[in-house]
Amino acid sequence: MAFSRILPIALLAAAAAFAQAPARIQTPRLRVEFDGQLRSRIIARDGDRETPLGPFTAAQGLAGIRTAFHLVSSRTEPVADVFGKGERLVLEGASGPLRTTIAVTVYPAWPALAFFDVDYANGGATPLAHRGWIRNAYTLDAAGPAPAWWSYQCGSYASRPNWILPLRPGFRQRNFLGMNAPDYGGGTPVVDVWNRRVGLGVGHLGTAPEAVSLPVAMGRDGRVQVGIRLDRAGSLAPGATLRGPRTFVSVHRGDCFDTLVSYRRLMGLQGLTMAQAPDSAFEPMWCAWGYGRAMTPAQIYGTLPTAKRLGFKWVTVDDGWQDNYADWLLDPKKFPGGDADMKKIVDRIHADGFRAQVWWAPLMGQRGSALMREHPGEALLNPDGSRRKISWWPTFYLCPADPAVIEQTRALVKKLVGEWGFDGLKLDGQYLNGVPPCHNPAHHHASPDDAPRALPAYIQMIADTARALKPDALVEFCPCGTSYAFHTMPAYNMAVASDPHDSYQVRTKGKVLKALMGDGVAYFGDHVELSDHASDFASTLAVGGVVGSQFVLPALAPKRSTSDLTPARAVDFEKWVGLYSRLMLSRGEYLGSLYDLGFDLPEAHAIRKGDSLYYGFFATTWDGSVELRGLEARTYRITDYEHGRDLGQVTGPTARLPLAFQGHLLLEAAPAR
Repeated sequence: MAFSRILPIALLAAAAAFAQAPARIQTPRLRVEFDGQLRSRIIARDGDRETPLGPFTAAQGLAGIRTAFHLVSSRTEPVADVFGKGERLVLEGASGPLRTTIAVTVYPAWPALAFFDVDYANGGATPLAHRGWIRNAYTLDAAGPAPAWWSYQCGSYASRPNWILPLRPGFRQRNFLGMNAPDYGGGTPVVDVWNRRVGLGVGHLGTAPEAVSLPVAMGRDGRVQVGIRLDRAGSLAPGATLRGPRTFVSVHRGDCFDTLVSYRRLMGLQGLTMAQAPDSAFEPMWCAWGYGRAMTPAQIYGTLPTAKRLGFKWVTVDDGWQDNYADWLLDPKKFPGGDADMKKIVDRIHADGFRAQVWWAPLMGQRGSALMREHPGEALLNPDGSRRKISWWPTFYLCPADPAVIEQTRALVKKLVGEWGFDGLKLDGQYLNGVPPCHNPAHHHASPDDAPRALPAYIQMIADTARALKPDALVEFCPCGTSYAFHTMPAYNMAVASDPHDSYQVRTKGKVLKALMGDGVAYFGDHVELSDHASDFASTLAVGGVVGSQFVLPALAPKRSTSDLTPARAVDFEKWVGLYSRLMLSRGEYLGSLYDLGFDLPEAHAIRKGDSLYYGFFATTWDGSVELRGLEARTYRITDYEHGRDLGQVTGPTARLPLAFQGHLLLEAAPAR
C-alpha cells in the first residue's frame, strides 16, 4: 500500500517550496506551517534546534477529487474547550466549487501536540463524488542507516504481528481499524514512527470506533509515509459539509510511549477513563487451560494443592466447562449435578484460599445450539444475508447492538458471578476486539455500523453487571493477539499479553498497554508457557506484569507437553512466583519514557516503587556499559535481585555500570543506607 495509491495523484504533485510559509502556529515543541496551496509540514522544536519532518505536502484532502487549493483567508483566535485554553489557526481555502476550512489548535497544556479539524463544503450546484478523506498525511525524510526508523503499528491481523518493530524499505501496513479478516479487527487509532532524534505520532480523537486506516509505509529511498484516511465512497451534495473526527499530531524524542500516554489522557478528558483494578487483580494466576478443553473437575481439585504451594492466588476454570458456545450450560458429562457441581468447584477454590475466575467467550452463536434454533434473528448478518463466521471455534457472531443479545448476556453474567460465585471473568476471543457491520433487517439499525459502534457499550455492560454483584470483580480481556481496540479498554481492569508469540511481545505489549491504560490497570503477562523457553518470568516482572501459568501435573494429564510441571520446573516456579509476590512490581510506576525500545541497547525497562528503581535489561548477549536512568541525586546500592548478587554502588541522577549477561538481567537500585 504505497502512498501513491493513498493520496490522489494531484495532491502528491510537488511544487516549489515557499521561502516562508504564509501561515503558521506553534508551541515550544512544534510548529505547523502551511504554504499558499494549503500544503503543510510539521517542525519539531527543541530549544534552538528545529527539525522539519519532511517537505510541504497536501496532508488533507478528499480522495477522488482533483484539487488545487489556494489559501483564501487565515486568522487566529483564542479557544477554550475540554482540552484547556489555547490558540487556533483557521485557514480557508478553495479549489473550484470545493471549499475547505482547516483549523489547527495548540494548547500550552499539550505543547507536543497539534489538533486538526477539517471541513469540506460544496459551494457548487452539482454533487461532488469522492472516495473518502485523507488527514495528516506526511512524508518524513530518510534518517540514516537501517533501521533508521522504528514504529508502533495499531492494526489487528490474523498473523498477530509485533506492535513495535523497525521499518525496512518496502514496508507497508494499512492498519485498517475495520475488519482485516472475518473475525480480526479493531485497534487503537494511533500510529507512531521515530528515529534517533525525533518521532511523529498521528491519530484521531473520536469517542467511538471508526473504520479508518492509519497507513505506514517506507519507500525504497528510506522515506517514511504516515497518515489517516477513510476509504468510503460518497457524494457531497450542493451546500453540504463533510467533516471527520478531530485528529492530532505528536512530536517527541524516544519511542511511542509518550504519544500513547497523551492519547490516553486526551480520551480521558472526553469521558473514556480506565477502570481501576482491585488489589486482588495483581495476584499470581493459575489457569486450568493446560489441561485443554477436556479439563475435568478432578484435574482442578488435584492441582489446587500444588498451585497453593507455588504461591498462586487465582484459579481460572477455562474453556471446556460448557455444553456449547451459545447456550453456556454446563457439560452434563463433567457436571452431572448441574449448577450445584460448579458451585462446589467455586466453593472448594475459595476454601483453599484462592479467588476463582471463569473463562467465557460472549457474543457467539453455535450451529445446533438452542439459542440459534430458537432465536436465529440475533445473528449478525453479512450484506448477502449470511451469518458472519468466527473462525477459531467455529461459531457465528451475534450482534452487540441487538437488545435481545444484550439482555441474554446480562443474565449470563448474573449467573456466573451472582449464582455460581466466580470472582472474575476472563473474556476471550479475537472477534471481541472489533465486529463487522450488521445487515440484519430484524435489528432495524440506523446504519450497519451500529454494530461495531455498540461493541464498547456491550463490553461495558458486562463489566458493570459483574461489578454490581461484586465491586472488586476482575474483568480480564484477552483478544487473542490482536492490537487492542482502545474504545473497549475502559470496561475491563485487566489486559493481557494475549497469546504472545514470544517474550519480546510480552514486553512490548506490556509497554504499549501501560501507556494506553496506566498503572492502575493490571497487565497479565499471560501463561509463562507462551514465553521464550516456556519459562520467562523475567519479561513479565520487568514491565510490571502479573505472572501466571497453565502448568499441569503429569500424573493428571493424558499426554506430555511444555506445560508439565517437572520437579525442576516446580523449583523454578516457586522461586519466581515468590520473587514476584515479594516485590509486587506490578503495583509500581512503569517509567516508559526513560528508554527507547528501538535505539537504546540493550533493551531496557524501568519501574519505580517507593524510593527504589527496578531495571530489566534484555539482549541475546551483552557485555558493556548500561545507563541507569531515572535516579535521584543520591547514592544507590545495585543488586541483581534474581540471584541476590551485590553489584556495588552508583550515584544518580544518571549512572553507568559495566554489565555482562545473556538473555536478561534484573536490577534493583535501592537508596544506600
